[in-house]
Parts: sequence; structure tokens; C-alpha cells
Amino acid sequence: MSSRFPSRLPYEGIRVVEFTHMVMGPTCGMLLADLGAEVIKVEPIGGDSTRRLLGSGAGFFPMFNRNKKSIALDLKQAEGIEAARRLIDSADVVSENFKAGVMEKLGLGYAALKARNPRLIYVSHKGFLPGPYDNRTALDEVVQMMGGLAYMTGRPGDPLRAGASVNDIMGGMFGALGAMAALAQRERTGEGMEVQASLFENNVFLVGQHMMQHAVTGNAPAPMPSRISAWAVYDVFTVKDGEQVFLAVVSDKQWDIFCRAFGLTEWLSDPRLKTNNDRVLARDWLMPLLRSHLADYPASELAARFEREGLPFAPITRPEQLFDDPHLKATGGLAPVTLPDGRETRVPLAPLTLDGAQPPIRLQPPAVGEHTDELLRAAGYRDDEIAALKARHITQGDKTS
Repeated sequence: MSSRFPSRLPYEGIRVVEFTHMVMGPTCGMLLADLGAEVIKVEPIGGDSTRRLLGSGAGFFPMFNRNKKSIALDLKQAEGIEAARRLIDSADVVSENFKAGVMEKLGLGYAALKARNPRLIYVSHKGFLPGPYDNRTALDEVVQMMGGLAYMTGRPGDPLRAGASVNDIMGGMFGALGAMAALAQRERTGEGMEVQASLFENNVFLVGQHMMQHAVTGNAPAPMPSRISAWAVYDVFTVKDGEQVFLAVVSDKQWDIFCRAFGLTEWLSDPRLKTNNDRVLARDWLMPLLRSHLADYPASELAARFEREGLPFAPITRPEQLFDDPHLKATGGLAPVTLPDGRETRVPLAPLTLDGAQPPIRLQPPAVGEHTDELLRAAGYRDDEIAALKARHITQGDKTS
């Protein structure tokens, strides 16, 4: 892959002030930051509680807060609110994911800030768009359950959430997309606008293909593990030594290639297997024969043969194995990052290229208040005023600086 990169990132010169935590809001800011925006993360004294999560949340902060600056402010005190307002006065975008009404109580809602700066774009990340549900507390898992995704992912009678924060991450992506659209509109009108993104509606968008499946067929969609697949061969196969590999044959041309590659040419003349739809209807007897035929192959040999023939396949990979993925290592898709405890690791970059290169990491995930002093000085505070704010615990600087 080319190492070229644009001399100026697309959103360089755009300032974003974010009041976010967990995944959804931080994802929006991360994407804008990856594309060049100056993103200022406003954290409470002591830091965003996301920094201290355990278990499946342990990776949230280092994943979604790169390329950002951190300022710590106590928004329960008037001086902290005033400092936030002064930062926002210089901003193009405000991004937040507090519960409904919280920003308004702080005097930092859209109406109040628009009165100060009509060009401001205000992005809210919520559980639901305005409507009967908008006061409910939502989480990714909540909307997966109520939005049909958990039903489609699990086995019948066993709803199962997806294995990543799909709604949080995609909700943040749509927030960033909304901010980009609003910035483009502002170029024409000179006016900012409010943007809203939500978990529930994002989940419904994801499940829309199954809603349309019902509309087209008149039949209720079956959960994915028991679905009628659109393709006859599209499954995980357990093969030699208990290894597993995903194999797919999704067109009549691929079926011809597959049968010739594995010595199954007699199936090419079987009228019951002539077309893909014929093969889908024959799965009940076809798949046991196929599993038996492939059972003694090593997974690595099946993968090599499928790759050589241009057929779809995939190893069954665990997340920790991706650190050694040869493609990611060759393309630079994993970039060095420093964890909060100082250890070095690598993190996935945004999955797009500009002039042949993925947007780089320019700033490591910040320490709490790492940029407090420089940001307050830029907002017009004198050093003695900053020291006074720190003494009264209205703000906080990086303890390591």
C-alpha cells in the first residue's frame, strides 16, 4: 500500500468539543479526529469513568479516544461551566451523549449555545430519537434485544447480542456523518444545526434487511443459525483434528469451480443441483454429504485451495490473533498506541484510505487533563487564573506533566 498521505487532512482546522463517555459519543469524535479535526475531550475531575472499566469494557478508552486532547472540568461549578462555554465559543462542533436534559440543565444545550454561536453544529448521541421511547435508558444490548438483532443473532429461544458494540460504534459513525453533512450545509448557509444519532434507530437500520425479507416473502425471518440461507454452501465446517473453517460457494460459476476442484464433477450433471436456488432447496441432503467429503481435509489445505480457486473462505479467528494477521501487518492497519499504564500495543486504524493510506494516529489517547493548561490559555485564561482553578478543583492538569 502506498505510504502517501494528504498534506492536509480533510477536517484540519475544525474544532470539536466533546462531552462524551463509553463508546457511542467517543466514536464520533475519534472519526472526526482521525480525519484531522482538533477534538477536545471534556472530562470530569478524576477523568472519564470509561478509563476504569474492567472486562469487556477495558479496551473502550484506548480504542475510541486517540487523536484527542483532554481537559478536565468540574461542570457542577459555575467556573467549570464558564470554561466550557469559552472553549465552545471557538468550536465548530459540540458532541455529547449525556442523558436527555442533562446538557440543558448545565446551560450547554443546543438552544443556549446556538444563541452564542449560530454557526455551531451540535451532535447529540442518544438511545432513541425523539418520540415515546426518548426518556428510556438505553444500552447497546437493550436496543439489540428490543430491535430484533439479538433475536436474529441467537438460536431460536436463545437471543444473543452481537459480539461487538455494533450499535454504539455505528451510532457514533452516523453522528460523525451527520456532523460532516452539517458542516457541508454550513458552507452554503452560514448556519449551524442540531444533529441527532441514536442506538435504537441504528439497530433498526441494521435489521432492516430482515424487515424487508418479511415484506418480500411474507414469512417471519428465522434467526441466523436456523435461517434458510440465500446460498447452499455458506457455513462453518468442522474438519480434520476438529479445526473449523468457513466456506462459501455463492454463484453457479463458483459451484462449477468448487466441484471440479474437489472431485465432485458428478454433481455438475445432477438436475437437483443445477442452480443456486436448487442447491438451497437440496441443503437437507446435500450438506451432510459435503461435510463428510471435506471432513478429512486439514483446515489449512481447504483454505489454500479455496484461495487458489478464488472462492470465499475464512479461518475462525479470535480477536487476539488479529495482532499477528499478515495482511494487517503488511498494510500497517494496526498502529502503535500507548495504553494508560504506559505499555505499548497496536490498535486498528479507521477502515478507509485517503491517497492510499489510512488516517494516522497523531495523538495518543490522552492522560486526564493532559491539555488543560494549553487549552485554557488559548481560551484567554492567565496562568494565575489556571492555578486558582486547579487549587479549587475546578480543573485538573496531567499529573505526569
